[in-house]
Amino acid sequence: MKTLSVTEGRQNLGRWLKRALLGDDVGFLVDGRVIALRPVEVHSADYVLQEYGATEQQAERAFKAVRAAVREGRAAGTTKGFTGKL
Repeated sequence: MKTLSVTEGRQNLGRWLKRALLGDDVGFLVDGRVIALRPVEVHSADYVLQEYGATEQQAERAFKAVRAAVREGRAAGTTKGFTGKL
């Protein structure tokens, strides 16, 4: 494993991230412990469950509440659609 200080890693962070993607073991030494760089899979379908610890029911209620708020805003003319351009 290639172990770097935070300062060393910051200087060529892109290089170290690419090496980690290629399967090389790369780690940063922080407070005497090694923090490893590893690629991870992100599954958007369960993001809210993983990131916020929500249950399926809580996530579904939140989705419905946001969808209803958007519909109300559009009906009232207070919400503007996003076209992809700022």
